[in-house]
Amino acid sequence: MASHIAYDIGAAAVTRTLADRFASPAILASWSRLLIDLNRGEDDPTLVMKLSDGSIIPGNRDAGADEIARRINIFHAPYHAAIAAEIAGYRAAGQVPVLISIHSFTPVWKGHKRKWQVSVLSDRDRRLADPLLARLGAAGLTAGDNEPYAGGLKGDTLDRHGTALGLPHVLIEIRQDLIGDAARAKTFAARLEPILAAALADMGPPRRRQKTHSS
Repeated sequence: MASHIAYDIGAAAVTRTLADRFASPAILASWSRLLIDLNRGEDDPTLVMKLSDGSIIPGNRDAGADEIARRINIFHAPYHAAIAAEIAGYRAAGQVPVLISIHSFTPVWKGHKRKWQVSVLSDRDRRLADPLLARLGAAGLTAGDNEPYAGGLKGDTLDRHGTALGLPHVLIEIRQDLIGDAARAKTFAARLEPILAAALADMGPPRRRQKTHSS
């Protein structure tokens, strides 16, 4: 339960710190992704992992369709409903929210050291990804662009709440040795705050998509 297969180490502390500094809402789960991975679509085969990084997950080994559906109903659906409700509130007030998803990745994977300190994942929408990558590089951070993971995952948080709604969004992955305890997480979040603020300013105010009509 203390390993990376159970949760994204340091991500919650970074998220809380950034949310406080930006005076923005943050939605976090209070259960392990070994139970269910909230950043997956409901039909994703990795939604409930039976094997993770070489470890068999005993509580998932015999989980069938009924059990997975139960977990979706109890844990997965309310999480995404909470995100949708926050977004709907901003849009009802005439504002266009920006969705930022915070995750972390292991420094070493299958014996290979990962060179990136932070990574920016995106799908088709690059409004925030491009200026954020530029600002991270200018700040001296080694940043990956859709690596070590790709951002175009169908049904995930970005796709469901960002791409599908036409909202600007990014997923930020941070190497876990940089945020492995509360002190390091807060320090890195403080470093990331002005970088993210500058990238948001570079992006400019998000605009609503204009409706088109044809006859």
